[in-house]
Amino acid sequence: MDLSIAAVICAAGSSNRMGGAKKEYLPFTPGLSEGTRLTVLGAAVTAFAACPRIGPIVITIPPNGENAARANLPAELLSAKLPSGEERIMFTTGGPSRRASVHNALLRLEAFSLSHVLIHDGARPWIKRGLIEKIIDAALQYGAVIPGLPLTETPKELAPDGSVKRHLKRAQLCGAQTPQGFKFSEILTAHEKAAEKEKLENCEYTDDAEVWGEFIGQVMVIPGDPENRKITYPEDLRRLT
Repeated sequence: MDLSIAAVICAAGSSNRMGGAKKEYLPFTPGLSEGTRLTVLGAAVTAFAACPRIGPIVITIPPNGENAARANLPAELLSAKLPSGEERIMFTTGGPSRRASVHNALLRLEAFSLSHVLIHDGARPWIKRGLIEKIIDAALQYGAVIPGLPLTETPKELAPDGSVKRHLKRAQLCGAQTPQGFKFSEILTAHEKAAEKEKLENCEYTDDAEVWGEFIGQVMVIPGDPENRKITYPEDLRRLT
C-alpha cells in the first residue's frame, strides 16, 4: 500500500435529481459474481481499495450520515487498516457545495504525508482499476490530470436570450470525468483560495480541475473510459441492468 497517494470519494450530495433516492446507496450488480452484493458507492470505493497504490480513502457524506454510509460499504473495506493502525476508510461531513465537500476531505487528509490525491464521484460505480492507475501515473508526471471523452454532439455557447452566441469546435472540447488527480499540497492551496473567493464573489466551481486551473495552472487530459458513467437522473438506472 502506497501511503503517499490518497483518494477522495464524493458522496455528500442530496441526489435531488434522483427524486429523493440517494443514488450512491442504490444496489449495483453488473459484472459481479452471483451472491455478491454492492451499492453504487460500494462499487466505487472497492475499485480504489483494490489498488495498492492508494493509501487512505476519505468519503464525503451528508451531515449525520456516517452510519448510513458504513451500512452501504462491504465489511471487509471497513475493517481495513493503514500501517499506522488507523482505519483506511474514513468519513468527513460534506459542505454546502461539492467544492466545499472536497475541501473538507482534503483537510481531513492533511495530517498524512501525501504527495498526490485522486478525487472521484461516488456515483461513478463503473470505474476500473486500469483508469485509476493511468490517472496516478499521469498525476505523478504532470501534477494535475483529468480523464476526458470526445464530444459526440456539436456544442454551442448560448447567449442569455437563448440564441447561439458561439459555434464551438467539437475537436477542441471534451467531457470531463473522474477520478481527477493532483499534487496534494497544490490542490489544497487551490481549494483554500477558491473558498476565499467564494466569500467575496457569487461564483461556483463545477469540478476540481477548474479550481486547479484558476489558482495553480495547467491541467492535462488523458483518454477517459466511455463505461465510466455517472448516475445523475432516474433514467440512468436503466444502465444498471
